[in-house]
Amino acid sequence: MGRVDQGISDGRWAVIPRVLCFLFRGDQVLLLQRSPAKKVFPGRYNGLGGHVEPGEDLRTAARRELAEEAGIPAGELRLAGLITVDTGASPGVLLAVFVGETDAQPAGPTPEGTLTWVPISRVLDLPVVEDFPALWPRVLRFRETGEPFFLSYTYDVQDRLIVREG
Repeated sequence: MGRVDQGISDGRWAVIPRVLCFLFRGDQVLLLQRSPAKKVFPGRYNGLGGHVEPGEDLRTAARRELAEEAGIPAGELRLAGLITVDTGASPGVLLAVFVGETDAQPAGPTPEGTLTWVPISRVLDLPVVEDFPALWPRVLRFRETGEPFFLSYTYDVQDRLIVREG
């Protein structure tokens, strides 16, 4: 089925696919403290991830990002959730969140920032990215139950994040 038959047109809402990964080692999670030189969320902590390249599936993109950002070969990665982000314009973002376990040691500092193993109980004590406090409990719940989550992010007129669960 071609593009026209699928109803794909310039007038439809489009999304940019991205991936976000949380690797656990026992009671710790690997987080990236973004470089102070980064334009978006400088110095803030988050999982590892990035954009999906043309022709990549989501899991392959997640594995590539882990290799690029941490030098870690990804073992089993499980899709924990999907998040649609409506930025108020097109394109929006479709974020696939993956969870995995590893014993591997990450590479040293990268241009993206510094990688740190953080105790799960201390994660929310750190300066994290904007959506992390809403996302983190769902990641932990998935790790315990295996039940995926589905979120929608939008912004109000004051540009504040609104999180809805589907």
